[in-house]
Amino acid sequence: MVETHGFTTAPLQATFGAVVTGRRLAEIDEAAFAWLYGVWLDRALLIFPGQHLTREEQVAFARRFGPPEFEIAPLSNVRPDGSVRATAEGDEVVKTLLGNMGWHHDSTYMPVQAKGAVFSAHVVPAEGGETEWADMRAAYDALDPATRAQIEPLSAFHSLRHSQARAGLSPAQGVTPYGFGVDEPPLRPLVKIHPETDRRNLVIGRHAYGVPGLSAERSERLLDELCAFACQPPRVWRHRWTPGDVVVWDNRRLMHRACPWDMTQPRVMHHSRIAGDPASEFAAPAAGAAVAVG
Repeated sequence: MVETHGFTTAPLQATFGAVVTGRRLAEIDEAAFAWLYGVWLDRALLIFPGQHLTREEQVAFARRFGPPEFEIAPLSNVRPDGSVRATAEGDEVVKTLLGNMGWHHDSTYMPVQAKGAVFSAHVVPAEGGETEWADMRAAYDALDPATRAQIEPLSAFHSLRHSQARAGLSPAQGVTPYGFGVDEPPLRPLVKIHPETDRRNLVIGRHAYGVPGLSAERSERLLDELCAFACQPPRVWRHRWTPGDVVVWDNRRLMHRACPWDMTQPRVMHHSRIAGDPASEFAAPAAGAAVAVG
């Protein structure tokens, strides 16, 4: 463990991540945050137990990492009136929650990929509902030289519309959830250099499809094989939530997914998404690209 600026930092038993305790995030000064930001770049996932941030405090903390893609949004199966959405209803919120159970980077389907996210737990089920992260830098490092050489020049399209359709979770006709308005999907390299660490990372996950130059079948097989290889110990961490927990992760390095739970049980999380820098996270669509939905 390391103690600095009043924080105690304990690395996770994985290739990334740390648990950080000792201070309220809402009260730290610029020097403490600058140190924390450096730890974040090094460890990619920071877990802060027992913070119980208000909405305003969470937004303010997230903004210290950069401008927001969006300030805060619930990821919850609880309606405003307190009732719980049942999986069988198949409403748009439930479809989003189910889709989030596949490995992904946030906003790779948007023109500018997100930099990171702050996530807080408010109500958690007795069992299940954890979040897992996977280290795409360590995954790239673990690839054999032949596979690295094979994928280095390749790219893939990214589309939320495609990934939800593949999972059988397309929205009802006339409904356009966040991320579905992108008609020409961005084309992103499978291997990307992190703009602040200069290390290579895989950019894959459920939103990726249609590698140019490969058949649809070969593209799907390659992407699935890379994801299965990448998301293995010691490159994976599963966090069991306790109300009041706050985490911040580097979306440029990590993929993540929600774990299933009994959706008759409430789960209320708040998500603040940090916008990516267009200079490093923008990906233009290829000429004539279209969203595949089958």
